[in-house]
Amino acid sequence: MARQSIGIIYKRHFTPAKEEAEKLAKWLEEKGAAVFPEEMGGKGDMDGCFEEPSIIPNDVDWVVVLGGDGTLLGAARKVGRYGVPILGVNLGSLGFLTEIPIKRLYPVTEMMLKGELEVESRLVLGTKVIRDGEEMCRFLVLNDVVINKGAIARIIDLDIYINDLFLTTFRADGLIIATPTGSTAYNLSAGGPILYPTSDNFILTPICPFTLTNRPIILPDSHIVTIMMRKESEEKVRLTFDGQVGFDFSYGDKVSIYKSEESIKLVKSPDQSYFEILRTKLMWGGATINGKNENT
Repeated sequence: MARQSIGIIYKRHFTPAKEEAEKLAKWLEEKGAAVFPEEMGGKGDMDGCFEEPSIIPNDVDWVVVLGGDGTLLGAARKVGRYGVPILGVNLGSLGFLTEIPIKRLYPVTEMMLKGELEVESRLVLGTKVIRDGEEMCRFLVLNDVVINKGAIARIIDLDIYINDLFLTTFRADGLIIATPTGSTAYNLSAGGPILYPTSDNFILTPICPFTLTNRPIILPDSHIVTIMMRKESEEKVRLTFDGQVGFDFSYGDKVSIYKSEESIKLVKSPDQSYFEILRTKLMWGGATINGKNENT
């Protein structure tokens, strides 16, 4: 078997993740793998829309992420966009993206090295911000793009166009544009639907809409969404990518959101289906976590 190269990304300033990364690196090296560890946080690796490059080569065979969903989103931005399969290991409390529990790290990694795990491609959205005819920012997201008002700002009015055709004006606290992967994140909290993670769709979900008839909309991933503020806000309005990177959204800006040609490859859990993960994480029907019924 050819020598494999593996990146290990672990949660910044989290001692258990660092210790586990060191143990895993030693274990992999003993098996003849080339290992590239990197400490990474969900936030703080960005300067505006420009990201610091990863020290992990773009052509590694796999990347193992030790942390939570935030750490995996950061890894997806940096190395996943190059088509590198990502194995997410959950050291947090919830974890829809980091499907593998820490107790299963070594058996599952052994299966990964043998090529016995299934890899799933996930939709990625591209986002462009145009200001005065100039492109200010371009970004890729795995979970969601969110437009949100400040804590004390008034309701914001957002004009929505689909393929250059006017849809409506959302009067709301903000708007979420979520991928199927991100449908179980902020979108779910705001009352949006859950999509199967490999669906060819994305979701527009208004946040606390002024009009109750403004409801979430599911769109084909072939559509392009364009958003503009109808009038100037007295407070800052933020455009946020994957809940980790922010950009000031100003009156006159035009935001375009579309399916990216790139995708993210996530390694599927060999032990659980997506429906089992949903049932466990959302505690449906008396599901248990760590052997305890969390509904009692």
